[in-house]
Amino acid sequence: MTVPLRPLRIAAHTELLSLLLMLANLATAHLKPLSSVLGPTHGCAYLFVVLATWRLAPAATATKATALVPGIGGLLALRRLGHATTRSTGDTETSPGPERHGSTPACGPRT
Repeated sequence: MTVPLRPLRIAAHTELLSLLLMLANLATAHLKPLSSVLGPTHGCAYLFVVLATWRLAPAATATKATALVPGIGGLLALRRLGHATTRSTGDTETSPGPERHGSTPACGPRT
């Protein structure tokens, strides 16, 4: 059974974007109407991320705790969920880096 992560992914990106916009507004003009829109948007996205992560059955306790980090917790939780899904299905196929091809060694030969 697969768990749809699209709502969580949207909320996590909304959480991060709204936080960045709030900080930019605070550092520049500090417009009150913008703050009154971004604050509740960020708060709702944060709560959605936390609750959605805690409701996921495959989420480990560490993943649920990661979701509590303001701003980037949702993205970190999604990353942990992606790794857990990959491990549980046994699908370890990733895009090979240069070190897998052997064409570019990570450390050059010592001379």
